[in-house]
Amino acid sequence: MAMEDPDRKTEVVLLACGSFNPITNMHLRLFELAKDYFHETGKYKVIKGIISPVGDAYGKKGLISANHRVTMAKLATKNSDWVTVDDWESSQSVPQIKLLCGSDILESFGVPDLWKSEDITEIVEKYGLVCISRAGNNVQKFIYESDTLWRHKNNIHLVEEWITNDISSTKIRRALRRGQSIRYLVPEVVRAYIEKNNLYSPESEDRNAGVVLAPLRNVPVTPRTNRH
Repeated sequence: MAMEDPDRKTEVVLLACGSFNPITNMHLRLFELAKDYFHETGKYKVIKGIISPVGDAYGKKGLISANHRVTMAKLATKNSDWVTVDDWESSQSVPQIKLLCGSDILESFGVPDLWKSEDITEIVEKYGLVCISRAGNNVQKFIYESDTLWRHKNNIHLVEEWITNDISSTKIRRALRRGQSIRYLVPEVVRAYIEKNNLYSPESEDRNAGVVLAPLRNVPVTPRTNRH
């Protein structure tokens, strides 16, 4: 067996993330202090230091353009033989988030007292939808009949499922309540878990029956007045 070299030192790379808005001498001193510390232990060898400014999407108050912050960091380290600047993080943008759903979720927007109208508006206006259309659903007609959805129709992406798949959680629960097999309808590990924990029964289906959904519990009810 090969003997471990007692004089061999563990190589270390120091990474500093932050806004560097602007970079200061104290930022650079951090690297020197850390390098001295590791070298004094006799166990480590610092081989590189990396400065990684955050991107503009970080959104910190007073944050100037990443282009300027990266440029200043590169100027500050141009004479260093071991500290460099990496601009990968600073170039990352925030991805768009879109709600992925089946047509049943989209159509649930029309169920009275299920969704707050302002929440529906925020979803379709600020984020957008990717709706997978199931067999027998006329999603385009539903969008047309909703003023809110129609107003933001360009932010709703409809994907047609040409290979019909009518499996739904509702049908899975119904089969389980009736003692029918759900093999090949859900992932096998999920089927095994359901069976092991004896999930989904007539009793579980009645759970929360008549309970107001959480998002609507604090919504004040406006009393109706009689009109004369």
